[in-house]
Amino acid sequence: GQQIDFLRKKRGIHQGAQGKGRLFMTKATEEAKAEEAEEVEWPAAKVRKTFIDYFSEKQAHTFVQSSPVVPLDDPTLLFTNAGMNQFKPVFLGQADPSSALAKLSRAVNTQKCIRAGGKHNDLDDVGKDTYHHTFFEMLGNWSFGSYFKEEAIRWAWEALTEDFGLDKDRLYATY
Repeated sequence: GQQIDFLRKKRGIHQGAQGKGRLFMTKATEEAKAEEAEEVEWPAAKVRKTFIDYFSEKQAHTFVQSSPVVPLDDPTLLFTNAGMNQFKPVFLGQADPSSALAKLSRAVNTQKCIRAGGKHNDLDDVGKDTYHHTFFEMLGNWSFGSYFKEEAIRWAWEALTEDFGLDKDRLYATY
């Protein structure tokens, strides 16, 4: 209601003729949105690139492309619902030993995911807050026996504080 009206006014979005619900933006609004976009220091593409570069360049991980959101070779899943789905054959010991997948010791990926039910069913929370979504992207770094919790924690801290520039005093780490 009021919050949406406020945002529409702030961004110059007006309701179309005769209240049909169509929205349009004025030229001045387009320029304001362009300026607003320039103010964003960490758009998604930069977050994604920084994460992938950190693990591939600094920690010798192999970059693995995102799998399709509808898995091609996993009849147990209707949709890709986690970043680890494409690595299931490795975790389950089912990967062909001669395949590139089986030869991975470290991997980094970005995975488009859809959650629509099952173990990770977030549907009841979608729309109630800003962090439960049905379609989202996961960033992951994976070890297949190459490193363990100690290194993962140290690298996560380094990536967050050095590469992403987050203030150490504003972070609280738990285990």
